Amino acid sequence: MAFFLIKEKPFTRKWFISYSLIIIGSFILATGFVLFITPYKIIPGGVYGISIVLHYLFNTPVGLVALCFDIPLTIIGIRFLGPRFGFKTVVGFSLTAVFTDTLTYFWGFHPLVVGDALLSSIFGGVLAGVGLGLIFKSKATSGGSDIVAMIIAKYTKLPLGMLMIYVDSAIVLVGLVVFRDWKIPLYSWIVIFITGKVIDVVLQGVSYDKSLFIISDKHEEIRDRIINNLDRGGTYIDGHGMYNMAEKRMIFTVVSRRELALLEEYIHEIDPKAFLSVTNATEILGEGFGSLHEKVSG
Repeated sequence: MAFFLIKEKPFTRKWFISYSLIIIGSFILATGFVLFITPYKIIPGGVYGISIVLHYLFNTPVGLVALCFDIPLTIIGIRFLGPRFGFKTVVGFSLTAVFTDTLTYFWGFHPLVVGDALLSSIFGGVLAGVGLGLIFKSKATSGGSDIVAMIIAKYTKLPLGMLMIYVDSAIVLVGLVVFRDWKIPLYSWIVIFITGKVIDVVLQGVSYDKSLFIISDKHEEIRDRIINNLDRGGTYIDGHGMYNMAEKRMIFTVVSRRELALLEEYIHEIDPKAFLSVTNATEILGEGFGSLHEKVSG
């Protein structure tokens, strides 16, 4: 995930919020590594996956080694990709390294949950996802191995998302080769999967809203129910049926989960033969829902 350099005025409300998110996110991320992930030799991909392997091979500090990878990778990223990686990214990976080694110094390498690698994988993934999600919210990036995937994507035109999965999976397999334990990559992929899902929740929130496309010859009556009974709006989309090329008027609208049940009942009363397509709306911004201005301005 890459963010282009965004300048912010120092000591403004937005500036304080951004750096607060980085500090809190870095601490939560480090807590996930120290309390849940590192003690079980779980390899969560990225530079911390490599750092954990090197720690168990040579007893090196996890945070410091990760920092030694992050700095040159960021310089290389600027060289090949341009100024995508601002000061906030440097602060983010530096704080994560400091928090990781500081927590390790006081806590050690024993897990919070003794004898349960699966539970540790789940909670480690949740904390890593929350931490990274907060860092991404500040318009920073995690840097590290993501930069390698970005550079490969630039010169090969392969999808960035898939390349990031390949890079992380390769690092996980290094852990398998070094530790010779099939449980390690299996737990590691659980962490990677949960981390990705939690990042999405942090960035987009939990939404129970539904998007609907409704095709019916009685679209006017359905429109009246949406506006008058549900107090919602929508959009007409004109089209043609593929089978007989008859003119069709389609309604696009967004409702809550509770309103969906009511609307389906209304539509069934009006036109039992109506066609509905219902999808989960991951994020809705605009009148009647979340504010785009508040999200962008922080």
